[in-house]
Amino acid sequence: MLEWLIHIDTRLFLFLNGLHSPFWDNVMWWISGKKEWIPLYLFLLAAMIFRFRRRTLVILIFVALAITLSDQLAVRLFKDVFHRLRPCHNPEIQNLVHILHDHCGGLYGFVSNHAANTFSLAAFLSPLFRNRKFSWFIFTWAAIVSYSRIYLGVHYPGDILGGALFGILVGWLVYKLYNLTINKLMQVKPEWFK
Repeated sequence: MLEWLIHIDTRLFLFLNGLHSPFWDNVMWWISGKKEWIPLYLFLLAAMIFRFRRRTLVILIFVALAITLSDQLAVRLFKDVFHRLRPCHNPEIQNLVHILHDHCGGLYGFVSNHAANTFSLAAFLSPLFRNRKFSWFIFTWAAIVSYSRIYLGVHYPGDILGGALFGILVGWLVYKLYNLTINKLMQVKPEWFK
């Protein structure tokens, strides 16, 4: 069963990774970047300040916690345990993999940190804002960033799916912890959170 799933994952990867063009190469390289999303992060910060005012500082601490946990645990609990080679490092298919700028990343790819981190942020912020359009937007953004990793040849679809599910779990748990913390803080200093 596991071999069959790996075979399907590899075939799906080769199909998706094979759908490339010079235009999409540039777009996906940009999407996969980190600095490129600074305007989005600044917009999210402004939206938090506008909506949550003083509570924003506490929210930012929990955002940092969610991303740090998803990022570090994705490596410690998955990459360091499963040792699944990235497609671009897999000797069986690496000559078929489309990569850009000779960038392949670390040796192991299960689970994707990009997927874990973006979906963790989405899963934390979505219930915080409680807005259907915002939820669609933030989860679509996480999915597009995650897909770019397949396009760039550094992750299998299974790496993305595993990272997304793990990130959602971490983001949801951190959101629950945030709610407990806010409720306790409001009992101590209710005037501070009005």
